[in-house]
Amino acid sequence: MSSYTAKDITVLEGLEPVRRRPGMYIGGVGASGLHHLVWEIVDNAIDEAMNGHASHIQVTLHKDGSSITVEDDGRGIPVDKHPTTKTSALEVIFTTLHAGGKFEGQNYKTAGGLHGVGASVVNALSRELIATVKRDGSTWEQRYKQGTPLGGVKKLGPARGTGTTVFFKPDSTIFPKVLFDARTIRDRLEVASYLHKGLKVVFENEAAEGEELKRETFEHTEGIADYLKKILVERNSKPVHDAPFATTKEHEESGLKLDVVLQWTESTDEHLRSYVNGIPTASGGTHENGLRSGLGKAMRNFIDTHSLSPKGVTISAEDIREGLTGVLSIFITEPQFQGQTKDRLNNPEITNIVDSMVRPAIEHWLNHNTTVANAIVARIILSARAREASRAAKDEVTRKSATSSRLTLPGKLSDCNSSGREDSEIFIVEGDSAGGSAKQGRDRARQAILPLRGKVLNAESASISKVLENKELSDLVTALGCGIGKGFELSKLRYGRIIILADADSDGHHIATLLMTFIYRHMPGLITAGRLYLAQPPLYRIDIGKESHWALDEKQKTDILARAGKSKVDITRFKGLGEMMPKVLWETTLNPRTRRLLRVTIDDQIATDRIINELMGKDPSARFRFIMDHAEAAEELDV
Repeated sequence: MSSYTAKDITVLEGLEPVRRRPGMYIGGVGASGLHHLVWEIVDNAIDEAMNGHASHIQVTLHKDGSSITVEDDGRGIPVDKHPTTKTSALEVIFTTLHAGGKFEGQNYKTAGGLHGVGASVVNALSRELIATVKRDGSTWEQRYKQGTPLGGVKKLGPARGTGTTVFFKPDSTIFPKVLFDARTIRDRLEVASYLHKGLKVVFENEAAEGEELKRETFEHTEGIADYLKKILVERNSKPVHDAPFATTKEHEESGLKLDVVLQWTESTDEHLRSYVNGIPTASGGTHENGLRSGLGKAMRNFIDTHSLSPKGVTISAEDIREGLTGVLSIFITEPQFQGQTKDRLNNPEITNIVDSMVRPAIEHWLNHNTTVANAIVARIILSARAREASRAAKDEVTRKSATSSRLTLPGKLSDCNSSGREDSEIFIVEGDSAGGSAKQGRDRARQAILPLRGKVLNAESASISKVLENKELSDLVTALGCGIGKGFELSKLRYGRIIILADADSDGHHIATLLMTFIYRHMPGLITAGRLYLAQPPLYRIDIGKESHWALDEKQKTDILARAGKSKVDITRFKGLGEMMPKVLWETTLNPRTRRLLRVTIDDQIATDRIINELMGKDPSARFRFIMDHAEAAEELDV
């Protein structure tokens, strides 16, 4: 039987725990942990800037690619003797865990480095570290190897100004690969310049080729507003409104400072970058929870107050945030991070504080920018409808999606030779007879014809499962190839234009309306991208002498007859497209040089959503009210 006594207990002295278990302090010894050493030293420099003691930071990646120097013009780390340890404060900071000037809150109101382990951890994991301090009119230096001082603090001579410079080279016995990535460091420093207005950050890459690449200076007077613009460009996100929401506030009781900027885009995901005291919190935390909570309340209050709630769909928190891109930066006195890597904020009180600061600010902004607010609400409603449709039809969409790799085109589709080209187009034609004329009269190289039988299913009144089971609509989705709902991808659309070609009478208008309702509800991206059109076939052929004229409606017929004078006039009313000879259909409706097309656009998303829901939805009382309100304006009735 083996003995287990007190002599078997190992006590790790000084910085030995860091070298034995580096993952506890920097998350690991891979590339992320290696670069975390840089962030620890840079964060200390930024802390000086945050508290008004520094305005310039320079980070140099040396030519060997494995060593770094961080320099700031702050106050300089104290070098006088610590009253307890009787050694220089500089040595205490770099050799003792949990030692620093940020615990009492007197020297730093807000700081990223609060655990007092950053500088000492970097020192412990470095083969070589040199700390140089300018203060009290002199320059001071101390050198270390693997966390151990190679001597005391030396006074090198007189100095002008103040500041701290730290050179370090990570230990190759700890890190399998000691090679810093210049792009990673550069990007982190650029972000720091956005988060701290007025801070000048210089990155010098001695290994880069070319003067412009070697030295970059970051300084942004607009702060995170400039950062948001950069993010939108990087993500290729198109905003749905012009001016973003932006606010900067300070909470009186807690002293929390908040800086946030938000903009809704056409993207289908939410993208929020958050920071606490300048440190990125990739895993979020209580500050993000507070922002989302306040945002949700503000949007719901605005929607309810202005009676903008859509019928037949419930708006969720995810709908409100879909397409949202933003930057949240807060500064607090005592942040509680999850672990030394600080990627998540845990302070429970921060949620309610941020909520209380954000909600009234967003409500005020919405109420004073109604055009912007309406565009955002329209975006939210579209998201809600797409989500519900996608949820109800998840299995059917997976099975029938036109984006399937084994795409089988409908048998009745007469495809063009150049589908996939921007100048190709598909005509959705009412009826087989009209489809026959269109097939014969078309330009086969670039015009496809898809005939539909009769009136298609009303997508507004039917469940999504019924819609996807409908043969005509299913064929349409398959022919277009871009999928529907959440699976919609404009890049997979097989044609440059989708053209609805229906008779010029009331039945034709009804069919066109049914098709537009389906596309608006399940493939709205076709409309916003300007890909959907209405063909304008003539209702009348008017022969005046030897000349033929074409009239789209009664008004055009009257105008043509008014110009006829006493000439012999012969009027033919087309009962349908099927009556037109292929040559006539080509000249009047298909030929790009002579035809007339109407592009389908949406000027007011909220009004469009309401009208389609009322006129095409299940509630007949809404249609009755519409008829009663507009009966006097009716000029033609098909009864």
